[in-house]
Amino acid sequence: MGGVVYSNAYNNRYEQVVEWHNFIGGNAFCLKACDPNGPNAKHFCEHVFDRIGCAYNAPNNAVTGVFESCEGENQDFPGTYTVDGQVRTYTQPPESLGAISTMPYTARVPASSNCVTQTSSVIYAALPTVSAGGASSTTTTKASTSGTTSRTTTSGAAAATGGSSTAGNDADAVAVSGVTLFGVVLSALFFA
Repeated sequence: MGGVVYSNAYNNRYEQVVEWHNFIGGNAFCLKACDPNGPNAKHFCEHVFDRIGCAYNAPNNAVTGVFESCEGENQDFPGTYTVDGQVRTYTQPPESLGAISTMPYTARVPASSNCVTQTSSVIYAALPTVSAGGASSTTTTKASTSGTTSRTTTSGAAAATGGSSTAGNDADAVAVSGVTLFGVVLSALFFA
């Protein structure tokens, strides 16, 4: 068992997000949690493309050194792509065949808007601070932080992707709060 993810992004109460994945490596980090009540959560958070990383599992226009939260449309299902109007599905080769050196497609990056750049001081403001060496008190700093989610349905999405039917599937963009990320890290350490 890996980590356990909880989120309040979908209904303002914490619930377990069963379908999620994260990738760390190649100078990138991405975490995607899919709405547990959405009809296509398992398709948006596929667990079979572990060798192709963020660019194909959570395509985005991230800028190195910038952490931002954005509203956005749904991505295509990982591994699903369109060539000459034909919707195709990529099959990841077994690891025994060696490194994946070429891909038959480039993942479509979904449109995003209303991006807000975050700073470390805001993200980590809710973490407690501890005084050094045997002091009898600790100081806790609290700050109000909020994340936003958006459900964006594009009526022309099916035509734009050549027949792919991923519009309106409730796979929301999730702004991962510092508390949620801390919980993931803590659970990963606990269950390691």
